[in-house]
Amino acid sequence: MQNYNQVYVNEGHLLKALIKTNMLEKFVSEEDMKLILKLGTTSRDLVTHLHNYKFPNTISTNIRRVNRDDKDKLIQFVESHFSQEWSETIKCAFLSATPSIYIAFDNNGDLVGFAAFDVYQNKKCYFGPMGVAKSNRVKGIGYSLLHHCLKDMHEIGYEYAIIGGAGPIEFYEKACHAVVIPATNM
Repeated sequence: MQNYNQVYVNEGHLLKALIKTNMLEKFVSEEDMKLILKLGTTSRDLVTHLHNYKFPNTISTNIRRVNRDDKDKLIQFVESHFSQEWSETIKCAFLSATPSIYIAFDNNGDLVGFAAFDVYQNKKCYFGPMGVAKSNRVKGIGYSLLHHCLKDMHEIGYEYAIIGGAGPIEFYEKACHAVVIPATNM
C-alpha cells in the first residue's frame, strides 16, 4: 500500500500479510509462497477494449486538458506527490505540441491529480501515469481523469488502451473493465 500510496487494502496486501506472518507455511511450500507473493503484489500491465467505449455520465467537472502554463505547477505536483520517474515522463510530454495530459482541481482551484496517455516513452495506446493526491482519493477524481483520457484515445481511433504497471489493479477492473495481461516472466 505504501509503495503506491494506496488507501484501500486489496488481496495482494492480504496475501503478503499471510505469508509474512507464516500463516501458510504448513500448507504451501516456500517456493510457492514466493510465487504467490510475486503474483499478488507486483504491479501488472492491463488492457481495456475501446471499440464500444462510452464516456460515463458521472464525471467530476473540475478537469481539463493541460496547457503550456500548467507545466511547472504540474511537474512540481508530480515530484512532491509521486516520483522522479513520473516527473521526467511529464516533462518529456511537454515537448509535444499538445501534451495528452489531463489535470484535476479541487473547489479551491488547487491541483489534485493528473492523468496522461501516449507520454510514457512515447508509447502509443499507453495510458499512464496517473495520480491523485492522497488526501483527495476516493472522490471519483481518478475515475474521471482515466475516462477523459480513454475518451480521447477512443476518438483517436485506438482499439485498446494498455494500462502500464498498475498497482491498484482492482480500480481499473471496476473503472473500465480492464483485464490483467498475463505475465510471461513470472
